[in-house]
Amino acid sequence: MNLELSAEQVALRDTVRRFLAEKAGVATHVRSMFDDPAGTDPALWQGLAALGATGLLVPPQYDGAGMTLIDAGIVAEELGAALHPGPWLSCAVATTRALTHTNALDKAADLLTGIADGSTIATVAGITGPRPTAVEGGGVVLNGEIATVGDLAAAEVALVLADGHDGTALFTVDTSSRGLRWSLQNGIDQTRKLFHATFDNVPAQRLAAAAPDAIQALVDDVIITHAADALGAARTVMNLAVEYAKSRTQFGKPIGSFQAVQHLCVDMYETVELARGGVIHALWAADAADAAERHLAAVRAKAYAARLATVGDIAIQVFGGIGYTWEHDAHLYLRRLLSWSTYLGGSDQYLAELGAQLVRPAGR
Repeated sequence: MNLELSAEQVALRDTVRRFLAEKAGVATHVRSMFDDPAGTDPALWQGLAALGATGLLVPPQYDGAGMTLIDAGIVAEELGAALHPGPWLSCAVATTRALTHTNALDKAADLLTGIADGSTIATVAGITGPRPTAVEGGGVVLNGEIATVGDLAAAEVALVLADGHDGTALFTVDTSSRGLRWSLQNGIDQTRKLFHATFDNVPAQRLAAAAPDAIQALVDDVIITHAADALGAARTVMNLAVEYAKSRTQFGKPIGSFQAVQHLCVDMYETVELARGGVIHALWAADAADAAERHLAAVRAKAYAARLATVGDIAIQVFGGIGYTWEHDAHLYLRRLLSWSTYLGGSDQYLAELGAQLVRPAGR
């Protein structure tokens, strides 16, 4: 496992970072999307597509870049650093990996091409929790509810994992279909667009069977890339706090000269760097390791989520009262990290699973 970025990966990181700074800053773009259910606008999405970011994981035969999850993690970290609110994780990562893990790429060639060129936005529903039921007759319809679906308002297509008479399968659904209703959830993080979806005889097209190991691989990939996003958010709010500690004076000295503040900054740095090691390993495992190591790496990354969220909390301690004001960005980063800590369940259940897996080899 190489811990250093290649020249091409550095170029990818810098290109995405520059694009987000110029076109999607927190003040100019992110805040304007708070009340927009889609979380993005067509011009910005096309800009990401022109960079190759939307088709990063799409195979070359469908006009994508055919890159690795490590490369996707680089982009995800920059999106997290910029608090990007759009459907990139749902579309560019979850959708393409769902099709890859279920061997449904050829059946969704047009969808993949649309994702790569930015003309189509898609999302994935039902990766965990209760799923809709697929009823097959003259056609296929889906019935049921899904508690949480990301970026449903932005998507034209939803890939839905649903249970049928022969097990779980992956279906494609037009989000404008009659019978599909959704409502936006009011969460702590306004940059994350999560929805509750209800399916009432919604027409669907079956793509492929979804074996348990394929679903687990998809869940792991989603967790790992979200961890990279959270790493970017934590890194940025830490840097903001450190720079503030250098310039804010109290009693005639920068507050960063006081030992108590220095300890806070060191705690943030230690937490971010420990998270970085876990994310790098998890991204590598998703590409190169076996299923067991990949899953364990994903569990580790998610188990650390609550600890990573403390970076946002500590940063606001450094900022003081100004960090809580609506005009300051620090609380937005804290919200992003808190939403990651609860995404797909809290850290406690992952810590319990991690502990069980670590003691199993010892026969205890």
